[in-house]
Amino acid sequence: MPQRYSEDEIIARVFAPIAGVGALGLKDDAALLDPVKEPLVLTTDMVVAGVHFFADDPPALIAKKALRVNLSDLAAKGAEPIGFLLSLALPDDWTNSWLEAFAAGLAEDARAFRAPLIGGDTTATPGPLTISITALGRASRFVPRDGARAGDAIYVTGTIGDAALGLAVRRDQALAQRLSPEARDDLIRRYLLPKPRLDLAPWLRANAGAAMDISDGLAGDLAKLARASRTSAIVDLPSVPLSEAARAAIALDAALFETAITGGDDYEILFTAAPAAVPPAGAIRIGEIVAGDAPPLFLDARKKPVNFKKMSFSHF
Repeated sequence: MPQRYSEDEIIARVFAPIAGVGALGLKDDAALLDPVKEPLVLTTDMVVAGVHFFADDPPALIAKKALRVNLSDLAAKGAEPIGFLLSLALPDDWTNSWLEAFAAGLAEDARAFRAPLIGGDTTATPGPLTISITALGRASRFVPRDGARAGDAIYVTGTIGDAALGLAVRRDQALAQRLSPEARDDLIRRYLLPKPRLDLAPWLRANAGAAMDISDGLAGDLAKLARASRTSAIVDLPSVPLSEAARAAIALDAALFETAITGGDDYEILFTAAPAAVPPAGAIRIGEIVAGDAPPLFLDARKKPVNFKKMSFSHF
């Protein structure tokens, strides 16, 4: 086995050079941040090889996904990033080159999203690669999950289902071969590299009643939002935005439509707003919040209810 960095060398040579000012050069047991005048928003997400990504995915993309899923949570709350803490559990087969590529990807996104590394921990594990990030943000107004009201319009950003279909394509070679290379690559790219909608944070703070990012599937996450708000919802399924690549996959296998709606990993923003609000660019209205405590109702093009086998991805 090639010689590898010691734990102290990992900190000093790999992560300290990409850390932000508050990290104190990663020479202490804690970070030190200036007081934040606005409310502080904190979120944490863990990603695990074999669950959230493939172990042989490019290390830079693994790092970016781990950070971006946390930044997506901040965006949905209307928060601007301050920085993040990284906990990294490395399996037996890690190499210096893998770790350096991981850190390079992390540094690139930390700069792009103005979210510096400010601390963390490294350890060994007999299990799969495990990455936990805690992101910190600030928001003059926290956009809650429980703020939807009857009569509000329901919106989503971007397109839905690409990442779940990208995972399906990676698992099903027959499906992958039937898709065009462009469609296949587009879906896989969305699975590998979500895009946190931080640009929407100011609009959400000013206008959204409720919001959350779509991590476990549109159907299930809308049910969570409605339940938290003590409301119900009606969704017009033909209004749900799908990419051309997703439509191509669904044309090959109609069952993949359910995968797109319930599969998760979109990291788009699901939000509600008053009907008179002018939605931000790229947001599509898909339904309405209604009074009641029934699960959301999903209607097809003929206004017939559609029942899904499962509402969302679940770890357990």
